[in-house]
Amino acid sequence: MKRILAPSILAGDHASLKDSLLCADQDGRSWIHLDIMDGHFVPNLSFGPQTVADLRKHSSLFFDVHLMLDQPQKYIEAFSAAGADLISIHVEPDYDISETLGKIKSMGKKAGIVLNPATPAEEVFPYLSDVELVLCMTVVPGFGGQSFMENVLSKTRALSSLREQKDLTFLIEVDGGVGPEQVTPCLEAGVDVLVAGTAYFKGDKKSRDEFAGSIENY
Repeated sequence: MKRILAPSILAGDHASLKDSLLCADQDGRSWIHLDIMDGHFVPNLSFGPQTVADLRKHSSLFFDVHLMLDQPQKYIEAFSAAGADLISIHVEPDYDISETLGKIKSMGKKAGIVLNPATPAEEVFPYLSDVELVLCMTVVPGFGGQSFMENVLSKTRALSSLREQKDLTFLIEVDGGVGPEQVTPCLEAGVDVLVAGTAYFKGDKKSRDEFAGSIENY
């Protein structure tokens, strides 16, 4: 299975997110990662469904939408209508996770489940047959400038092993502090999708292509 580099548009130029989207598109990437923050579940705000809808007009990239929200169940229809292809929800807040995953599927979208660094992998085990992706955060979400937490890879190894044992097909994704130096450890730990923000957008096209190639040609 081909591994994927998903640039995180949150690290792009917020005065012109369209240009950051088109950069990834023109580079030949297949996914773009969109972080949605509510200022409650995480201490930061990003953007809402209207921004996603406006970006959708300019690209056919796979929109990987990560909802960092206290009550994600209230926004599934809005982000589905805005053009999300996959919607990921966190396991930590208090809401009906199974019902929300079902709502995502009912909208014709792929569903993902997300673990914060301190959350044990076992918390998502009940949902693995209902999702297309498990995202393991490799930094504490909502805070910038953090380093990649390599100990999180023990969770991706456990998930990869369980996936094989149970003949499941969900992808394993990591997000947070990911740069070229994390590629080999992540891929060896069973990761399929690497989200990269600053490490992607700060480079020139040659460095971006080399970064992506080290993943996609693994």
